[in-house]
Amino acid sequence: MKVTDLMTKAVSMELIGRTLKGDREAFGDLIVMHQEYLYKLAYIYTKNEQDALDAVQECAMRAMVSMDKLRNPQYFKTWITRIMINSIYQAKKKGRDDALFCECMEAAPEPPVSIEEKADLYDAIDLLPPAYKTVVILQYFQGMKINDIAQVMDIPAGSVKAYLFRAKAALKNQLDRD
Repeated sequence: MKVTDLMTKAVSMELIGRTLKGDREAFGDLIVMHQEYLYKLAYIYTKNEQDALDAVQECAMRAMVSMDKLRNPQYFKTWITRIMINSIYQAKKKGRDDALFCECMEAAPEPPVSIEEKADLYDAIDLLPPAYKTVVILQYFQGMKINDIAQVMDIPAGSVKAYLFRAKAALKNQLDRD
């Protein structure tokens, strides 16, 4: 682990400790520290800047209200990721758009892919069941590890692996048809 990562983690843990003691300013600093991550995650689902910003705000409010429910401060990022995903799915139930792609995501260089091919892929991902879609987003767009995804979704790691396998098979099947 890099020195900067260790320093960031130490600052984060200190802010979490202060927040758990009721320091609202520390909570604000904690959200600011994670705001880019939260925004990117929300944008992946919404494909809309305003909806993503609304989702981050909703997530922050829910996290502030339920901060006392954080059992393990070292898993704050996993905990807030779960809140974000739940907020987005609840917003979807209220009629908001549910989508997937984020042009702003940092990714490894890829071979050139046509816009049509990308659009087909994102359309196919949008057709996946919510659980499959979530594991695909967290694994391939957010770079989360299997165990972290399992914690976020509150399912066994084996289920995450099965969902990923089934999601890839469904995507291949859908893309082969197109």
